[in-house]
Amino acid sequence: MDTLQEVSSLTSKAKKSNVSSNKKRKWREIEQLKEKFQLERDLKIYENSLEYMLEDF
Repeated sequence: MDTLQEVSSLTSKAKKSNVSSNKKRKWREIEQLKEKFQLERDLKIYENSLEYMLEDF
């Protein structure tokens, strides 16, 4: 019986760690998307300013 309990405890621990790693991966993906959108917003600001500069010349 002891070996059965040990095996079941090991598999349950593996499942828990897998779930937490999935959550971490999802949060990393969310952070990457946020950074991407922020970069796009920043680039749009500069793009608009460059258009005005080109019109002056």
